[in-house]
Amino acid sequence: MQVILGSSGIIGKEVAKELHRTYTKDIRLVSRNPKAVNPSDSLFQADLTDEKQTFDAVKGAEVAYLTIGIHYSAKIWKEQWPKIMRNVVNACKANNTKLVFFDNVYAYGKVDGWMTEETPYNPCSKKGEIRLEVISMMMEEVKKGSLQALIARAPDFYGPDTPLSFVSVTVFQNYANGKKAQWMGDENKKHSFIFTPDAGKATAILGNSPSAFGQVWHLPTVKEPITGKEFIEMAAREFGVKPDYMVVKRWMLQMIGLFNPIIKESIEMLYQNEADYLFDCSKFRNSFNFELTSYQEGISRTVNYYKP
Repeated sequence: MQVILGSSGIIGKEVAKELHRTYTKDIRLVSRNPKAVNPSDSLFQADLTDEKQTFDAVKGAEVAYLTIGIHYSAKIWKEQWPKIMRNVVNACKANNTKLVFFDNVYAYGKVDGWMTEETPYNPCSKKGEIRLEVISMMMEEVKKGSLQALIARAPDFYGPDTPLSFVSVTVFQNYANGKKAQWMGDENKKHSFIFTPDAGKATAILGNSPSAFGQVWHLPTVKEPITGKEFIEMAAREFGVKPDYMVVKRWMLQMIGLFNPIIKESIEMLYQNEADYLFDCSKFRNSFNFELTSYQEGISRTVNYYKP
C-alpha cells in the first residue's frame, strides 16, 4: 500500500493516477477532504499538523508521498510546515515507511546559471528559509540511517486543472476569459516549467525505485527552457487569439499588494521571474527512460482544458 499525504492538490492527483496505472491499486489518499482519483482508492481524512492523525494516516504504508500544499502565507508556513514534516517523519520512522517529499526550488534562493542537485542552499525569502528548515529536518534522519527518504524537486509547473500555477492565472485563464495575458517580471528571461502529468509520473517512478532513496532528484523538464514571451505566444496560438499581454513590474505588484494579501505574499518570490530560471534535470534523464511532454503539447493540452 502506498499513501499520498496531501492528495487533493494536482500533484497528489497525478501521483495517484500513475501509481494506479503502473505500480499498485492499493492507494490511500489523505487530506482534510479526500476525494477518489481512481476507483479502488481508499480515503482517509486527516490533518497532518496533528501527530496522531498523521501516524494513523501513514500506518501500514510501504511508501508515503508528501505532496501537501499549504495556504500561501509565510506566517502560516512558519507555523505549519515544521509540525507537518516532524509528524510525517516520525510516522514514517515508526512504520518503516519510505518517504518521498515533493519539493520546490525556494531553498536555492537566487541562482546565477543552472540549478542542479548540487546547487548550494542559499534562500533569499522567508518561504525559502522555511523550506530549508523542513528539508534539513528530513535529511538529518536520512543521514542517521533512521529514515529512507528522497526529495523530488520541481520547478514552476503548469497543466490542466492547475489553479495554483501562476501561468494558469495570468495566461490561460486570462485568454480563456477574453483578456490580455500578464507576465510578472521580465518576459524575455528564460523560465523552466514542468508539466504536471510529467511531475506526477516522475515522482511515482522515484518512489518505486529503491536505489533513488537518500538522494535529491530534479524532476524531468524540457532541456531548453523558453522565455515568458514564447510561452505566451504558444498559448495565444492554441487559443486562436493575438498574443496580447502586459508585463507586471515589481512596483505594480507592491501597489496591488497593499490591498491583496496573496499578491503581497508573492512579491518576495519575484526574483524568480526577473532573471533566467534554469532547471537542470540531467541526473533524472540519465537514470530513467522517460518520455517528456514538449512545451507545445503541454500548452495545447492545457488550453484544451480551458476551452468550453
